[in-house]
Amino acid sequence: MSEPIVSPIDGQVTAHFEYLSLERAQGRVDAAREAQRDWGRTSIATRVALCLGMLDAFERKLESHAQAISKMMGKPVTEARGEARTMRARVQALCALAPAALADEHLSEPEAPALGEPGRLRRFIRREPVGVVLDIAAWNYPLLVPMSVVVGAVLAGDAALIKHAPQTGLVGAFLADAFAEAGAPAGLVADFMCTHETVGALLDARAFDQVAFTGSTRGGGEVQRAAARANFFPVGLELGGKDPALVLPDCDFEFTVANLVEGAFYNAGQSCAAVERIYVHAEIWDRFVDAFQAQVAGLRMGDPLDSATTLGPVVDPAAASRIRAQVDAARSAGARELGGGLDFDCPRGDCYLPPAVFVDVDHSMALMREETFGPAIGLMKVDDAGAGIDRMNDSPYGLTASIWSRDDARVLSLAAEVQAGTVFQNRCDYLDPELPWVGTKDSGHGTSLSHLGLRALTRPKSFHLRTR
Repeated sequence: MSEPIVSPIDGQVTAHFEYLSLERAQGRVDAAREAQRDWGRTSIATRVALCLGMLDAFERKLESHAQAISKMMGKPVTEARGEARTMRARVQALCALAPAALADEHLSEPEAPALGEPGRLRRFIRREPVGVVLDIAAWNYPLLVPMSVVVGAVLAGDAALIKHAPQTGLVGAFLADAFAEAGAPAGLVADFMCTHETVGALLDARAFDQVAFTGSTRGGGEVQRAAARANFFPVGLELGGKDPALVLPDCDFEFTVANLVEGAFYNAGQSCAAVERIYVHAEIWDRFVDAFQAQVAGLRMGDPLDSATTLGPVVDPAAASRIRAQVDAARSAGARELGGGLDFDCPRGDCYLPPAVFVDVDHSMALMREETFGPAIGLMKVDDAGAGIDRMNDSPYGLTASIWSRDDARVLSLAAEVQAGTVFQNRCDYLDPELPWVGTKDSGHGTSLSHLGLRALTRPKSFHLRTR
């Protein structure tokens, strides 16, 4: 049965996809397992060549793919093109890391053989593929989210099945087709659009060897419970965030303001690592509030297909309603919107929300405690850095955090106290592919990216050999 994708741009159906039946889904699992048996024996150089070839194949259709992504989920087309460029850089980085990350690790030879028997001992650790990896990907960065897992799996010798979000239900096929055009064995990387019920049935049947999920904390809990019913395979969860920033008086002021506005409102704030709350030292509070408001006023709302647009709609009416409710609750609790609400000419449609910036906020408000995932943010004054760190840690989430200061030694000391998977100095909302992407608390568990993320898609096997 054909499923519609309704565009947040105009509320019209922009594309269709089909869910796999349980029988067809099982067929793709079987094909992936068959392809992986041979793929797991290939050299790292062969795997790298395939991933780089996939990039070239994708780039030949980049513009049509970027337009389709913008129509499906509302991202400005300039940001969709930028996501494709970032995908290339990320894949290239993982390809460069793979030879060393996945090489055998040789241990020193013991001084004497065990039990005094003749011969020598050779010991090493090999990273073997796990098998078939299911990636359940989110819609907000429809290229970058699956690439961290899918390319990592292919480099590790695994097969990968891409279950994309329904809102971006064509993207799994875009990626699988690019791998196929680059010469991937049939079934090695496959689009895997299934209902929750089908995935649940396959989890119960132990169809997969590893699962990666990117999405809400609630959704991560459902995946964890489903996987645990009858399985003992790894589950990686990248979940929600309420990422804070601390702005200190010695920051590079204009640079800080510009970057925090981008970190809060890029992709309409729909990023797991978006800046969602900002704590500003009292010494620069008034100046910061004025400058932040002025910078936000320079955003341009409009049609995402217009290259001049910098702020498009949120993904669907339900998301817009949830964000409006959080904003309205903050107002009712005493939060003050800057300028009485910034003056934006919003296009017609349920999914367009003007950016909202609030002061007079506190941690009793959902705006400062719960994930917003939209174009709204609270600014809060703090008396000193210690109070700022306490506020940053007063959250059920712990994905990223940022500190804005020129004092490198002080930032490093403060960063050690921050409860987050990644702490930035003078930057935000960024994934470095050479660093592990991890979360703490309700932001999930598991590792992607970096040499650790590549190894997480393998299982270690010990070799203990006595030569005679």
